[in-house]
Amino acid sequence: MKRPMRPDRLRALLIWAGLLAMFLIALAAAGFSPLLAWREPIYIIAGFAGIVALCLVVMQLLLIDGGLPGARGMKGRRIHKWVGLILVAAVILHVAGLWITSPPDVIDALLFRSPTPFSTWGVVAMWSVFVAAFSVAFRRRLSSNPRVWRRVHVSLASLTSVGTVVHALLIHGTMESTSKILVSLLLLVVLCKVVLVPRVRAAWVHK
Repeated sequence: MKRPMRPDRLRALLIWAGLLAMFLIALAAAGFSPLLAWREPIYIIAGFAGIVALCLVVMQLLLIDGGLPGARGMKGRRIHKWVGLILVAAVILHVAGLWITSPPDVIDALLFRSPTPFSTWGVVAMWSVFVAAFSVAFRRRLSSNPRVWRRVHVSLASLTSVGTVVHALLIHGTMESTSKILVSLLLLVVLCKVVLVPRVRAAWVHK
């Protein structure tokens, strides 16, 4: 006779299953978007890369928060680095795909002269992701004070989060509206916890 699942394992399973389900539903809903009917494959790939990037930002914040069972402490930090690398790749794929589809629009966005506000917020989020990744790669050279480095890194993560949410909510593109709002709300809730809750902030800023 099988033993009943321990409450902590059940909780861990539900958290991971819920997070995965939210991400998969967002991707599946986007797949049925009527806006993709006449789009080129590269545009569709770029759009889905953007959705993946949004989901990865949520996961990064949850790793900082310590809210993912089995991904805390040093293990969580290692996962955080790998997810960060995948996030950078997703952002590059997103921008490169849009560049191939419409170079003038991407150039205008990168030069902050695009008439669409979502482009500006997208570029802000993009550069904050790149700078955060750069700060990790050259951490030892940039600052000998771990607290200073972590403050900068968390600040960049906050800028990435806000820029990503505003960019996603303003644009009427690949991602389905309801799933986009739900993922964005989760991101903002976790961001507030990371920034405002002393226990979480201290764990990443003062260690």
